[in-house]
Amino acid sequence: MQLGLFNLMTLRDHPDGALGVMRDTRKMVETAEELDFDIAWFAEHHFANYSSSPSPLMMCSYAAGWTSKIKLGPGVIVLPLYNPLRVAQEIAVADTQSGGRLVIGMGTGYQQYEFDRYDVVLDDKVDIFLEYWDIIEQALVNGTVEYNGKFISVPKTSFAIKTEQKPLPSIFVTSSHPKLLSRFKKWGATPFIAASTLGSPALYKMGDGLNKAWESIGDDPTTKPLAIMQYVNITDSRAEALEAGERARYVGRMAHFLRQPELPLDQAGFIRNEPYPGEFTLEQYADNMVVGDPHTVAEKIVDNIKRLNPSNYTCNFSFGCMPLERAQKSIYRFKKEVLPLVEQAVGPIANIGAQEIAQRKAG
Repeated sequence: MQLGLFNLMTLRDHPDGALGVMRDTRKMVETAEELDFDIAWFAEHHFANYSSSPSPLMMCSYAAGWTSKIKLGPGVIVLPLYNPLRVAQEIAVADTQSGGRLVIGMGTGYQQYEFDRYDVVLDDKVDIFLEYWDIIEQALVNGTVEYNGKFISVPKTSFAIKTEQKPLPSIFVTSSHPKLLSRFKKWGATPFIAASTLGSPALYKMGDGLNKAWESIGDDPTTKPLAIMQYVNITDSRAEALEAGERARYVGRMAHFLRQPELPLDQAGFIRNEPYPGEFTLEQYADNMVVGDPHTVAEKIVDNIKRLNPSNYTCNFSFGCMPLERAQKSIYRFKKEVLPLVEQAVGPIANIGAQEIAQRKAG
């Protein structure tokens, strides 16, 4: 099982604003590399303080200059919002700049607010994605593209640069749509599911949905790789756990409003910290996420592993603009105190999901 670090890069109450969030993100990625994490992921979201990372490939290129071994991944490229010709070239550049350390994370997107402002119809996202991927695949694998689709047409075009990794870097896809799963079988792509602030109960429902999607196209889910992402915070008291719950609630509120056509904004242009019907209590956030003392966190991770058998386990330690000191404390304690407890229960993490990783590489 690979370990990942997820960077949403929310801007909330950092004393140094967006510059401080960027600086803290760099420090967390450097720490993850020091602790032998496998992948650093960078989110993509637009126009709001939910994330200060509108271009994850730009973040990967930036990180390529001050890291040396950790893989770097857009988490994820919201493909319907791009021109695929540009994406193909930027993927090649990022993989070259990192010396072949790029992984490709892609998704269809889900936030109505973003799609409206890019003048893209949200209901068309799957079909747009598939056409755009056809173009990217041709560009990077064959070096030439000629395409005539419903959403885009491309005259014959040659590409001078390709990825360092041949034929392509590893691919992760944040969708369980059967059309996408079927399309990416040839590449052994890894589905990436994340319930974010909603934690394990929602993650398990997503896993069940993904399994049904695999079965709908005639595949056995137990033979497939899987990446999951959880919000993680290691605490010393219930009060600290509830503080983490409050930061998660803030992120959850922003995510809720970004699914709407308009946002409730304050004078600074930030999404207002307003409740919405049916939201979790702070206690529910703390209990559903991977939050608590080292033994509690380990128990939650073990439950995730037994239920989902992931080949990649990605952690967001910095959610809700978490202060750097606290996020760093959590990642260090995760490696030193939590992982040994996990391995006592389920064996070496390198062996978890190993069959699925091998099948992906073979495929």
